[in-house]
Amino acid sequence: MWLKPEEVLLKNALKLWLMERSNDYFVLQRRRGYREEGGGGLTGLLVGTLDSVLDSTAKVAPFRILHQTPDSQVYLSVACGANREEITKHWEWLEQNIMKTLSVFDSNEDITNFVQGKIRGLIAEEGKHSFAKEDDPEKFREALLKFEKCFGLPEQEKLVTYYSCSYWKGRVPCQGWLYLSTNFLSFYSFLLGSEIKLIISWDAVSKLEKTSNVILTESIHVCSQGENHYFSMFLHINKTYLLMEQLANYAIKRIFDKETFDNDPILDDPLQITKRLPKEETLKEVHECFLWVPFSHFNTHGKMCISENYICFASQDGNLCSVIIPLREVLAIDKTNDSSKSVIISIKGKTAFRFSEVKEFEQLVAKLWLKCGAASTQYHDISTEVPISFESVDPSDDIEVQSLICQRECSKTVNTEALMTVFHPQNLETLNSKMLKEKMKEQSWNILFTECGRGVSMFRTKKTQDLVVRGIPETLRGELWMLFSGAVNDMAANPGYYAEVVEQSLGTCNLATEEIERDLRRSLPEHPAFQSDTGISALRRVLTAYAFRNPKIGYCQAMNILTSVLLLYAKEEEAFWLLVAVCERMLPDYFNRRIIGALVDQAVFEELIRDHLPQLTEHMTDMTFFSSVSLSWFLTLFISVLPIESAVNVVDCFFYDGIKAILQLGLAILDYNLDKLLACKDDAEAVTALNRFFDNVTNKDSPLPSSVQQGSNVSDEKSSHIRVDITDLIRESNEKYGSIRCEDIYSMRCRNRLYVIQTLEETTKQNVLRVVSQDVKLSLHELDELYVIFKRELFFSYYWCLSSPVLKHHDPSLPYLEQYQIDCQQFRVLYHLLSPWAHSANRDSLALWTFRLLDENSDCLINFKEFSSAIDIMYNGSFTEKLKVLFKLHIPPAYTEVKYKDPSKGDELSKEELLYFSQLHVSKPAKEKEAESAKNSPEKGKEKVDIQAYLSQWQEELLKKEENIKDLPRMNQSQFIQFSKTLYNLFHGDPEEESLYQAIAVVTSLLLRMEEVGRKLHNPASSTKGLSGAVCASGGPSEGQTESHLEKDPSSLREEPQWSFAFEQILASLLNEPALVKFFEKPIDLKAKLENAKTSQLSSRTRK
Repeated sequence: MWLKPEEVLLKNALKLWLMERSNDYFVLQRRRGYREEGGGGLTGLLVGTLDSVLDSTAKVAPFRILHQTPDSQVYLSVACGANREEITKHWEWLEQNIMKTLSVFDSNEDITNFVQGKIRGLIAEEGKHSFAKEDDPEKFREALLKFEKCFGLPEQEKLVTYYSCSYWKGRVPCQGWLYLSTNFLSFYSFLLGSEIKLIISWDAVSKLEKTSNVILTESIHVCSQGENHYFSMFLHINKTYLLMEQLANYAIKRIFDKETFDNDPILDDPLQITKRLPKEETLKEVHECFLWVPFSHFNTHGKMCISENYICFASQDGNLCSVIIPLREVLAIDKTNDSSKSVIISIKGKTAFRFSEVKEFEQLVAKLWLKCGAASTQYHDISTEVPISFESVDPSDDIEVQSLICQRECSKTVNTEALMTVFHPQNLETLNSKMLKEKMKEQSWNILFTECGRGVSMFRTKKTQDLVVRGIPETLRGELWMLFSGAVNDMAANPGYYAEVVEQSLGTCNLATEEIERDLRRSLPEHPAFQSDTGISALRRVLTAYAFRNPKIGYCQAMNILTSVLLLYAKEEEAFWLLVAVCERMLPDYFNRRIIGALVDQAVFEELIRDHLPQLTEHMTDMTFFSSVSLSWFLTLFISVLPIESAVNVVDCFFYDGIKAILQLGLAILDYNLDKLLACKDDAEAVTALNRFFDNVTNKDSPLPSSVQQGSNVSDEKSSHIRVDITDLIRESNEKYGSIRCEDIYSMRCRNRLYVIQTLEETTKQNVLRVVSQDVKLSLHELDELYVIFKRELFFSYYWCLSSPVLKHHDPSLPYLEQYQIDCQQFRVLYHLLSPWAHSANRDSLALWTFRLLDENSDCLINFKEFSSAIDIMYNGSFTEKLKVLFKLHIPPAYTEVKYKDPSKGDELSKEELLYFSQLHVSKPAKEKEAESAKNSPEKGKEKVDIQAYLSQWQEELLKKEENIKDLPRMNQSQFIQFSKTLYNLFHGDPEEESLYQAIAVVTSLLLRMEEVGRKLHNPASSTKGLSGAVCASGGPSEGQTESHLEKDPSSLREEPQWSFAFEQILASLLNEPALVKFFEKPIDLKAKLENAKTSQLSSRTRK
């Protein structure tokens, strides 16, 4: 590698370097201790340690070239090399291109300047293809070189950054360098001859956390595949940990949780307020600035985030003030001429926002004007059809205007009123104490609207949160849920969408709709709204429409309970968009097959319990109790455990604060029942105590009729327990646990997602091994290691070959065996690593035919069960089983004639050739493939599970196991020739090679004679003189005679009548040769093969 010329004092360097070559202008040196017997003694060890600790490039580049000028002790380093070949190449280039030119200069200074300029030019030329964009590119280039040489990863692996740190091996710290790349965490250290090289793939990390103890003040703990690793002594440990966390979560989502990875909002939340925006929004700019709060008469400091269609602001203390401004609402954008650098944004409703101390505010104003023009065009069609009153401050007007046409079209189908309005209209003539309190709440909100504005762009302050904690009034609940959840923005961006989806989903029949129909009558069955067709039909439409919109989720239990409550307080279309906000943005990854989001939040909840309620943690021997109890809390937002009149207050807080409100309330409930839980002797007693507590939670201010209230059904006489008001409970949760920050929850979610997904992966592996172990002779330990290698090879393709069309990303909705499948290229790599027949000259062809044999459904993919069955036969199969596999490899459908495009490469197949041959004769029409797929996997997709399909599939598998050798087709002459060649190739290099060649020649001769005799018995006129004579001369062919004859004179075969062999004939003939039987029955050490595969799997990929 060419280096930026830097001065080197040769006088001191002679202790560390040895001279190898020199001329008038350049010196080639080798690092002391490199390639010397004994490592160069103590000096060599000390030099190696110094290189590792001080980040010298010498450990990686033990050779260097210096530029020298006569009569000077100062030299310039111009190149380094990892090996003699590399440095020799640079030396020769200098001699051929530079040396002759230097003789024309008169002064040493001119020579030095020329050399420096030339070397810098070479570096610049190389830099065109480099991705290093560091502040110090030269240093990063050196680190990149060291990274590549130390770990031998493929060049596609991108180094992100590197840090100096200590790795703790037991109680001994080893100083070295930590390299963070896109797919791996790598560490290298060299101390006094002891080399430590560590490579951990991010997708194998199950725990990543910052820890501290007596020995380590602060360290980063990484747990991978059951092994713990500790790194410490970072200069900026928080920055390092954050980057490691991001890389690990990126890998985990990209590989294991593809659905979430694809659906993740592009707008990563620098502010929690951005969670309320549509997920399609992307963050464009972030500015620090001040926002003038008119009703408080002060400027609050915070950040302004700008996306395509929204401007968001949140103060540094998120509870102090936040605001969302849709660009569709903007009427004017102005800038001030004073020194305040202010931007004034005026919106509909006579409201203006003043942002001051904005950097580059003039450019920002110009950009916002352009964005406003685009936004106004987007909403122009709607705004011109129905006049809008800018004087109005009621946000519901704007939403109604945008969906007016839609509502008119579908008014006959879709409810345009909340169910609570229809079934429980408020009677203003009979005002009791509860109704008066309700009116007072409404008045408090109206005062807030006067101060902070009303609608999408209202100021959200501490006072807003206080009013939410007290409970939102019944008449405002639907409007404010839409506002606080951000569903109002989704609905405004998609006018008419719900009506279209309802129309398209009507009459659809699939697994989701069947489950919906089954659960409709179970959704708040005690409420009058869902005892009538009106409520049931609305619930059916919303759930079916969402299942149609998002088939990945479809329908999940608990969605019906949540949607029922949404329909009580929101119009039908609004309830749909509220459900979208909850499922896709506020509770991501909750409502799917594996409910990963809920499991992650349960793990977060357990972590918070350990932090805030340690006495409870000490008492409970198993923390999984909290997971089992709290699952319904998270999935239904407490609706399933609390009376409806109390649960809606929890939903109020959830739409305002997100999951933070649910976690806080869960802690408050456990805290309130702490003494009872500590007195419980088992889990059942604790569950009973909590259920009794929930039954006694009331909402004394609820204006709902007593017939609807669930809490009122438990009479005070029957219950000796103290009643708890939900408002007091929520207020207490805010006071005690309000210090929990959204940023902390986000960090805990990232940490625990690693553990949750790795736990699910371990469950998948155990299920696969349990199924496969019943059909193979491999031990569970061998299967486990084989599974790790199989899965790792698949992941390597995900790392660097994402564009492969046949690769399927992890799909947890598939059966366990089908979740991970490999294509022919990946199988070839594993075949080379693991097969005892991989030394054969035609190993690529054998790998291809084996893959085609295993790929019974012709989808160009095989699963672990199919893969392990092949390995099992190769290592543990009997002589007959191994021969049967070889026989089937040389007859259709496995066998296909391989024609090499590039004969110079011998029997090696290119990747394109391999994939081409693997797909021959397997292409089928799409409908046929779908039918076959459904047949092979009855539970795949969302269709109804077909029990008959399962039974027939099971029966087919049983019949396959009973396959009789007599059922095998006969092998024709060209296939037999290839079969013979394969046997010759397998015997090559064996200690008994000569006797094996002789044995196979005898068998071949015997088979041909048998065929000739059989032919004469049936047809005396026919004969196989040419072939049998060549084979049988001198009592049997010598080594290679049969093979060479078959290769050189294939035309003679075509002239004679076709002949073929049955498997029984070949088997009987081979059994007569003890050398052949011994070869196939000799034991092979699979354990050593697996160990070698694990160590060389990555390097074999690098070579390719």
